[in-house]
Amino acid sequence: MRLAALLAALRPVLPLVLGLSLGCSLSLLRASWSQSGGEDQCLGAAGRPGPLAGGARLEAADGRLGLGHEDFRPRIVPYYRDPNKPYKKVLRTRYIQTELGFHERLFVAVLTSKATLNTLAVAVNKTVAHHFPRLLYFTGLRSAKVPHGMVLVAHGDERPIWLMYETMHYIHQHFGSDYDWFYIMQDDTYAQAEQVKALVTHLSINQDVYLGRAEEFIGGDEQARYCHGGFGYLISRSLLLKLHPHLDSCRNEILSVRPDEWLGRCIIDFLGITCVSQLQGQHYHTYELAKNTEPEKEEEEEFQAAFAVHPVSDMTLMYRLHKHFSRIQLDRAYQEIQDLQMQIRNLTSLTPAGETGLTWPVGINAPFLPKSRFEVISWDYFTEQYLFSCPDGSPKCELSGASKADVSEIIESALEQLNSRYQPLLRFSKRQLLNGYRRFDPTRGMEYTLDLLLEAVTQKGHRHVLAKRVSLVRPLSKVEIIPMPYVTEATRVQLVLPLTVQDLDFVANFLDMFAMNTLDTHDNALLTLLFIYHPYDAQRVSQVDVFAGVKAMVGELEKRYAEVKIPWISVKTEVPSQVKLMDIVSKKHPVDTLFFLASVWTEINMEFLNRCRMNTISNWQVFFPVHFQEFNPALVYRGEQTASSSTDFLRDGHFDRHSFAEACFYNSDYMTARTKLAADILERDEVLESMEVFDVFLHYSGLHLFRAVEPGLVQKYALRSCNPRLSEELYHRCVLSNLEGLASRSHLAMALFEQEQANST
Repeated sequence: MRLAALLAALRPVLPLVLGLSLGCSLSLLRASWSQSGGEDQCLGAAGRPGPLAGGARLEAADGRLGLGHEDFRPRIVPYYRDPNKPYKKVLRTRYIQTELGFHERLFVAVLTSKATLNTLAVAVNKTVAHHFPRLLYFTGLRSAKVPHGMVLVAHGDERPIWLMYETMHYIHQHFGSDYDWFYIMQDDTYAQAEQVKALVTHLSINQDVYLGRAEEFIGGDEQARYCHGGFGYLISRSLLLKLHPHLDSCRNEILSVRPDEWLGRCIIDFLGITCVSQLQGQHYHTYELAKNTEPEKEEEEEFQAAFAVHPVSDMTLMYRLHKHFSRIQLDRAYQEIQDLQMQIRNLTSLTPAGETGLTWPVGINAPFLPKSRFEVISWDYFTEQYLFSCPDGSPKCELSGASKADVSEIIESALEQLNSRYQPLLRFSKRQLLNGYRRFDPTRGMEYTLDLLLEAVTQKGHRHVLAKRVSLVRPLSKVEIIPMPYVTEATRVQLVLPLTVQDLDFVANFLDMFAMNTLDTHDNALLTLLFIYHPYDAQRVSQVDVFAGVKAMVGELEKRYAEVKIPWISVKTEVPSQVKLMDIVSKKHPVDTLFFLASVWTEINMEFLNRCRMNTISNWQVFFPVHFQEFNPALVYRGEQTASSSTDFLRDGHFDRHSFAEACFYNSDYMTARTKLAADILERDEVLESMEVFDVFLHYSGLHLFRAVEPGLVQKYALRSCNPRLSEELYHRCVLSNLEGLASRSHLAMALFEQEQANST
């Protein structure tokens, strides 16, 4: 009975068990057949294992790989340090590409002269210099004034052969280990920069390359060629390294009138390499200009495809050539865009979304889709005269500057597109811009919607006025990395804290935060206090010192931290002008000092100090952070428990854009701007009372002013005392900062509501 019950219970799973057993048996049997067959195939005539198809090797019986796998087996080299040798710290390079041996791609050298430096060389600089990553000008003698924006190297001798010799020697010495390719041209040569850059990307850097327009030597060997200097030529890094040891011999042994012939003969005699116009499937196309040539009328294929054009007789011809070739490249780009858009349209029907998934414009990212109402990108309304979304927050302001130029260009582009679509049936002209809307979509660019009042003219001359809505997109162009000078987080920061009598209640908290976040962590930061005495308090300082308590706290800190000294400076004034105070501090510190001008409500932390170091660049950029200002807790919480300290970034408050009290800048930059200011105002010191440090850098320096919100710079709520003796603008900004720092609109509305409820009862 038990056996029958067991069989009845297993009957449903019996087919599954039999299937698994049969499958495993067949798999094992097939594996044994394949192994035996493989051994027979791999055995050679003498019983030795032969090579497999594809070049692989069998694994030996002891588990070691055959000879074919030796190159793929990792070799671990154990670290060993000689105990008899002193230990030296390994110095890492500044950039990782230097440590890995990466090179920049292209270096361009332009040979010029004193006579053509201010003409043809300037034309070269304005047409192609911004397309090349690095471009230098080499001349024998230099003029008294070097044109702006040009890096010039003068060798002191106008002899052509000497100039070429010194130029090659200079390139090898300063740039030979940094670049893969070297392009040498004359200032009477027009080169298509984009074509030259594309050429070097298709050439192998492992070969000795001497590429240009190959010319025969006069009366020389027919097989040897040199590269004509007028059309430019390309030299690889490997060729330059091999050529450098022979330059002195070439200078002494080879006689020539032309510098390009001299260089070509040097390369041929000592390296056996001749100039070629074609290499690795790439052609170096050139075109020789005839006299009185009109670039706009040249239609030869050779001219259109030329990498270099020579000779260029004057600056005007250089600019005309640049305009012509730029138009050719632009037409090619537009045609390529149209071809790509057509391919996208044809392929869209094969996608799962079908033709409904086609975005407009074709090839541009779809508009940003907000996931909540907080992510909705608002539209700005404008007309031809006014903008109704102003940077200063006012509801209406006059359209001017870049915004006005932007609107004019968009309207002109809209009319051009309409006419190109409907001509010759209709011809449109603008009567008026009825409505204009624009917004910046970070996923695709600037979007515009225009309501235009147009006048349409038919072929028969009939006129009709109509309103039409058009949509346009100015897509984001190619993203470029802007080169910035090197900065480090190891720079020492000199904090400057101005103090008045009204700030005494907040000094203790500032010093506690400074000690906890910088002194305890051994951060590279120092503090200087600036005591601002009122003239009345300064007269009584021997009897009653209003800053005696602060000086006592400083003394306690110096006792607690023996290696720390906190100096202070006493100033007597009725109007504590920020510029006058910085004048005093600046004279007492070195020019390379990095200042952080702080306020007594600032909570110092290491995170912000590092950003101060990284965002402030000497002779390049100053940093004015926008601190986060907490709201009045009495209005925000109204007796409830305040936010905990662990939620610093979530506390109720706002970024105070009216305050410019905090600033990071170098002393050298401040002194330079201050010198220009002194020359402008002469002896009118009262002007300084209406200025802040921000105004000095804004109006009297050419530096970048980086002003951004700083969540790491948090200030607790405090009612600031606004000095009425300051300028009207500074006083007004101080009052606005106090008013906007009370609470948000919702908190103020709730406080008014509760007050009205209390009054009604």
